[in-house]
Amino acid sequence: MNEVLTERSGSILKVQLNRPGKKNAITTAMYVALAEALETAAKDDATRVVLIHGAGDSFTAGNDLEDFVKNPPGPGESPQMRLFAALNGFDKPIVAAVHGVAVGFGTTMLVHCDFVYAGESARFITPFIDLALVPEMGSSYGLPALVGWRRAAELLLLGTPFGAGRAEQVGLVTAVVPDQAVLETATQAARKLAEKPADALRASKKLLKRAIRAHLEEAGRLEVEEFAVRVRSAEAKQAFEAFFHKRRPQRAG
Repeated sequence: MNEVLTERSGSILKVQLNRPGKKNAITTAMYVALAEALETAAKDDATRVVLIHGAGDSFTAGNDLEDFVKNPPGPGESPQMRLFAALNGFDKPIVAAVHGVAVGFGTTMLVHCDFVYAGESARFITPFIDLALVPEMGSSYGLPALVGWRRAAELLLLGTPFGAGRAEQVGLVTAVVPDQAVLETATQAARKLAEKPADALRASKKLLKRAIRAHLEEAGRLEVEEFAVRVRSAEAKQAFEAFFHKRRPQRAG
């Protein structure tokens, strides 16, 4: 089964995370497939908009921790950094339809989306610190730039789950819609964007991102360097073991 499905609908490329039995938890192979989809779309003049959504009952449960522990990212090139570069450098609009849970990467990748529509029951969680890690996908810069420093601290440092209403309130999502309408609402937005003059649309997005793109690139590089250290730490080992055995990790001090 392909875990990332792509389908062209007119000038819209629909990208579906397709591991419904695992709540679309992201594997190393899926990072590569997502990066390849965006890299191809960036070069394809017939693709004007990308729409990202999830199969089953969730957007994505974030990293598949079993796969992640076996294939932790290093400080240099990695599937994760390849996807980050593809997202940060993408000049065409990205629309996301979020339903169910959006954990970790499922939340931080939204920093790179231009429009995000969330179902009423969507739940967002950024548990990086609870796993003895640090945020990724450039979110240490991108999230404060999007929602403000104090709100970013609330989301990333506390890591408390929050609902669609809070996500809209802080500016992480464009709008909250009924669960059954989320994909159709996102699709309608993508269609409206696809009907606009393509070159002017791309140029406008580049102008909108010009002030933050370099900062995001630097944040992504610094994050992955720190992430590579954290993921191999004794603290992270305890946190992962606690997660797999469903108990609270022991903290030093």
